Amino acid sequence: MTSANNISASAAAPARRRPMRLLAPAGGPEQLRQAMHFGADEVYLAGRSWGMRARSKNFDRDQLEQAVRLAHASGVAVHLTLNTLMRDCDIDALPDYLRFVDQIGVDAAIVADLGAMALVRRYAPHVELHVSTQASVMNALAAEEYARLGARRVVLAREMSVREVADLRRHLDADGFSSLELEVFAHGSMCMAVSGRCLLSSELVGRERGASFGACTQPCRWGWTLVEESRPDVRRMPVEQDDSWSYILSSNDLAMLDHLDDLAAAGVAAVKIEGRAKGAYYTACVTNAYRHVLDGEPASAWVGELDAVSHRPYSTGFFYGNPTQNPGRVEYQRDRLMVATVEKSVALSADAGSGPRYMTEVLCRNKAAAGSVLQVLSPREPIRECRLGSLERFDAELQTWVPAADLSRAMERYRTVLPFALEPLDILCLKQ
Repeated sequence: MTSANNISASAAAPARRRPMRLLAPAGGPEQLRQAMHFGADEVYLAGRSWGMRARSKNFDRDQLEQAVRLAHASGVAVHLTLNTLMRDCDIDALPDYLRFVDQIGVDAAIVADLGAMALVRRYAPHVELHVSTQASVMNALAAEEYARLGARRVVLAREMSVREVADLRRHLDADGFSSLELEVFAHGSMCMAVSGRCLLSSELVGRERGASFGACTQPCRWGWTLVEESRPDVRRMPVEQDDSWSYILSSNDLAMLDHLDDLAAAGVAAVKIEGRAKGAYYTACVTNAYRHVLDGEPASAWVGELDAVSHRPYSTGFFYGNPTQNPGRVEYQRDRLMVATVEKSVALSADAGSGPRYMTEVLCRNKAAAGSVLQVLSPREPIRECRLGSLERFDAELQTWVPAADLSRAMERYRTVLPFALEPLDILCLKQ
């Protein structure tokens, strides 16, 4: 990770309030289960319309109702994204959906459009109103006006520094808006546009792929070369020195794992992990790391976990000055692969001198050979290692377990003996 200047906001901010909540992404039902399993206090997700990640699996009405029920049973709040730009056809369709959202008990709606905010207040009176980062709130007066419109929380613009967040919090408190909560993105992909509002995709690909309607094709992540018009053969300026394209528009990813105390001191109520378009392993791994550090463990013990998921080079964004730019051609990197998720773990009778053993059933996600050393992700536990022993695969046709040489068939069930107990949804990984 890129280190940041240690600019603390504590001197300018009010006393630390209740512990910051951890808000994790749930792009679909599997990500939702992993976010809850690994310690999210809140999850944010979308229905089939009006969310900024239209290509995610998202949730239809039945799935959303089930998600709310499941989350609330675990004490987790559900925030629904309704933060795309709204046309009149969207506004006309929202009331019926909002009545449903209110009825099933969604905790908060994340909204950017003023018309949609008015409809949330009218048709979903039991749902908290949260102002999306798409609204680009960067000053206390704007936040106060949203509070007067019924907002309970503001997701601040990503272009703010820690000091600016602390100043905004202090102004809110002085003006009598101490109950208005502040939320910030603390981890994940960053956008080259102001608070994610960008026309590049719609200009290059078409209006139907507009970023502000949740269908961005991410042209900023494409390979580019900068050329001067009058002398293209002379003034060709790729960032790479091999005269090839580069990611000159692609920003580094954000990672604030080792600066959470500064965010808390600045008055932040909730830190948010970006990634509703990411898979369940990303959600589990990153949520797990932030949960451990928020619970008091040193960031140094968990920062390595952020390299285990697919990511661009990390930076601290705008929080401590100007963000760093990804100058190279390596867009994604990771050093670990998820190979299985745990379905069941049952204690076996111990042989003399063998120690505890547990028959563990898993769902295969990627290949791993018997004898491989695996890393295990479990909530409330350090990263543990074990060796993958002899394997059996469940043969669906024969309805019985048969010997297997390795984990090789994705989404099929296997079982092996491990030296410690695991919980359903724990993850087995292979270091690359």
